[in-house]
Formats: sequence, structure tokens, C-alpha cells
Amino acid sequence: MRKIIHCDCDCFYAAVEMRDNPALNDVPIAIGGSVEQRGVVATCNYPAREFGIHSAMPMAQALKRCPHLTVIRGDMAKYKAVARQVFAIYRDVTELIEPLSLDEAFLDVTDVSLCNGSATRMAEAIRQRVKQEVGITVSAGVAPNKFLAKIASDWRKPDGLFVITPNDIDGFVQQLPVKKIHGVGPRTAEKLAGLGIQTCADLRARPLTELVEQFGRFGHRLFELSFGRDERPVKTHRERKSISTEQTYSQDLPTLEACRQQLPDLLNDLEQRYARLDPAPAVRGLMVKVKFNDFTQTTVEHADPAPNLDQFESLLTIGWARGERPVRLLGVGYRLAEEATAQQLSLF
Repeated sequence: MRKIIHCDCDCFYAAVEMRDNPALNDVPIAIGGSVEQRGVVATCNYPAREFGIHSAMPMAQALKRCPHLTVIRGDMAKYKAVARQVFAIYRDVTELIEPLSLDEAFLDVTDVSLCNGSATRMAEAIRQRVKQEVGITVSAGVAPNKFLAKIASDWRKPDGLFVITPNDIDGFVQQLPVKKIHGVGPRTAEKLAGLGIQTCADLRARPLTELVEQFGRFGHRLFELSFGRDERPVKTHRERKSISTEQTYSQDLPTLEACRQQLPDLLNDLEQRYARLDPAPAVRGLMVKVKFNDFTQTTVEHADPAPNLDQFESLLTIGWARGERPVRLLGVGYRLAEEATAQQLSLF
């Protein structure tokens, strides 16, 4: 049985800004783009969250909820430098690290002898070192697998530690709301609720065949997770599934033709990003993302190893037809076929 630690820096970008300017500690702050550029919130601190502000919220909406919100553009170079410090601490414990983003990672400490082999004590030691040496806080979850460790790290946020032992799994998972399962978004949660499924205990009570019929392959995954089962190993390398770029426009694009005129610039940026991959994985498909001015969005995909402008235009036409209203954001991307390092994180 594995020993997995999931480490998650608390409101990472905002935490770095508060560390560097303590005057920000008790005031609502948000990191992200400006209202003029129709930016969104990348992250915010906990005082801001008390106003209902959250990641991916339009900055204009965040300022309506909290007019005295302090908006910070952010400094990605600084955040990456801090992340390197944090991951150096992780590597003092184990080399089996799977980064999920700059501020989040799985650590496999199954065979680590530090702290007499106690994953709980290792997690606490990591948290203390990050606090003392880096000046930010990390929440951690300890469990026998990745699924449970990730849930555990969120259980006592911020600056918390939660442990799920093998003996705890059954009782913990049965009471777990299905909306806590990674991959269960609002629509899936609504569909599950319509079937009378609110908790993992409810999931267990349904036949596997019914779940597969309702949710396809994800139904099988839901059934396994309802028992706390997850055999995925921590991967120091993982398959990169896509690369993409997107642009939010300061003024809505009113027509399909206006959207088409933006494609060459987007595709040029996509090609530059793709060229920086080393090695460059094979392209197996292409995709176009359209977000309308009412914040609804759609993604259209097509399998093709040799994408070109005409194909992207065709996908854009299909995406536009699903809303037929002004567009605030466009994105384009490639689906990829080969493995890439875990450091090469998706941009879409």
C-alpha cells in the first residue's frame, strides 16, 4: 500500500504578494488581469473569498462584489522562483514528485525512511520548512492513494494537515459528497443528484452497469472511487494531452467574420508555443474554444494530424453557431499524442 502526500500552497500567488508586502495580509486582494483588459481572477486571498470572489471570476464582477478589492497584476517570474524553492524542499524528501501546477504536487513517500517512515510526520516537516524558509503556507493531505490525498489536502485549508489512514478509508469515503470527486463538475453533480446520488455511499448502492450507461467510462471511475480505490502511481513524467493559447478581447467580437480575423494571430502564437516543446509531441487533433459575452462557452474538436487554417475556421464556424452572439474569448489548440515532462503544463 502506497503512502502519498498531496501538497497544495494556500492561495499561492496572493500568498507570495502578502509575504512581500505584509500590509496586504488583512485586506482583500486578487491577482489577475485588469478590468480594462477584461481580465479574470487568477487567485485571491481568504479575505477576498469572504466576498464570494474565486479563481476564474471576471475581475469586473469581483470588483462589484468587493469595491475596495486590491487588484495586483502579478509577477509570474517571481512566482516561478518561489515554486522552485518549494519543490526543492519536496525533493529533500523524495524524488517521486508529480507536479500538477506551480503550487501543487503529489509526493510518493512509500519507501522513504525519514521520520521513521511516517508520512504524516514528513508532511508536517515539509509544511514547517516551507513556512520558515519560503514564508508561505502549504496544506497537505496524507493517504494511501492520490484520489484521497488530494481530497485530504483541501479538508483543513488553509495551513492544514489531514490524514486518511487505511482503516479510515471506508468510513470517510461513504460520507464523502460526490461533488468532491475530481471530474464531477456542476453538470455531472446535477445529473447525479437527479438520480438521487449525493454521496459515495449512494454511488456504491447503484449497479456498475447503470453508472456506465449514464456516464460512460467515467461511470466506472466513479464506482471505483466510491470505494476509495485509486491505483494510479505518482508519475514524474506524465502524458501531455494538449497545448493551446487563448485571448480575451477588450471589446466583444460581434460577428463570426470578426472572430475569423483573429485566427491568424492565435495560430501564430500556438505554433510558437508548440515549437518550444522539446521534444515536440505529434499532433493528433485540433480544437477551438469560444466563450460568448454571457460567459457560456463551448469547445469544438476534430482529429487530424495535419491541421491548417481552413480546419480551424470550420471548427470556429461550428462553435459560433452554438451561441450566435458576441464573443469575449477565443482559444485554439492541438491535441497531442506523445509523453512530455510533467513540467510542461497545459496552457488551455
